[in-house]
Amino acid sequence: MTEPKETPSEPPELDDLPEKIREWARQLGFADAGITLPDTGAHADRLQDWLAEGYQGEMEYMGHHGDKRYTPTSLVPGTARVISVRMDYLPAPDNPKEALTDRETAYVTRYAVGRDYHKLMRKRLATLARRIDEAVSGFDYRAFVDSAPVLERALAQRAGLGWIGKNNMLIHPRAGSFFFLGEIFTSAPLPVDPAFDTEHCGSCSACLEICPTDAFVGPHLLDARRCISYLTIELKGSIPEPLRPKMGNRVFGCDDCQLICPWNKFSKPTAEQDFQPRHGLDNSSLAELFLWTEEQFLKRTEGSAIRRTGYEGWLRNLAVGLGNAPTTIPVVEALKQRADHPSEMVREHVHWALRRHGLTA
Repeated sequence: MTEPKETPSEPPELDDLPEKIREWARQLGFADAGITLPDTGAHADRLQDWLAEGYQGEMEYMGHHGDKRYTPTSLVPGTARVISVRMDYLPAPDNPKEALTDRETAYVTRYAVGRDYHKLMRKRLATLARRIDEAVSGFDYRAFVDSAPVLERALAQRAGLGWIGKNNMLIHPRAGSFFFLGEIFTSAPLPVDPAFDTEHCGSCSACLEICPTDAFVGPHLLDARRCISYLTIELKGSIPEPLRPKMGNRVFGCDDCQLICPWNKFSKPTAEQDFQPRHGLDNSSLAELFLWTEEQFLKRTEGSAIRRTGYEGWLRNLAVGLGNAPTTIPVVEALKQRADHPSEMVREHVHWALRRHGLTA
């Protein structure tokens, strides 16, 4: 963060800014914006308890950075407010439930079927920060989109953008949960919005009950080591064999706990062209994707969140999906073509999948 300028504007000039910020945010493609103090409240203790249980698995970075993850003023000294924004990402038209029920179709979480959102949102947030600076100069701004240790859902809830549901997703009563979050940390003492303190999940526990791998220990408590998103994206080694049959055709992430949520009937289709499906990733067959060469994988996932899992991880995930698919000629032939893959991890998952179909490598 740069040094503050010498002549900051007087606080009265900031009073009208929140509504202007919301309007500028909408012009830039954000669905909403809210402002809060740099305080995550009780979420800091909940994070520490979660880490102490080891629920983070191999995501050791969740415990790094000291208190910076839950104390915005430690991450960026001088922060007086946090501007939180959300951007819808659900493609339209889209029928994710149909893809899930077709066991030969590869299911990719809907946030990853298009281009990666990080660069697009960071650019828009930088533009928003410049507009604020032009209106009221003398303050500092720093934008984040998963680029630093930030408890973004906690800050968004405290900025009035929704409540944190039992599945740990931020839920907006008029927009569901299919949206990305981003933040601007600023030294400007802007008026703050009321926190969204009321949870509207009620007695509903559909999201907890539908989880294919029983990853929820209870409401608001996820054991990431059992979560399909963790298994297909964060885990770098072999997927635990008892969990593989439960993964079905989900090869990158999982949306089940969102798709079942009654509030997502209010989800808005995204207007962003970059978030529309690319290379048929919303409805391609497992066998087709499994036969991509590494060169094809790198080309077709350029600018995509799928790159995070790497080519070997991609084949590992698809092998599991093929092991759970019906025993058809395309499924079996695709697996046989990878039975001697140079990666030991890929081979192990392919051989497991072939045994599922009553075959040996």
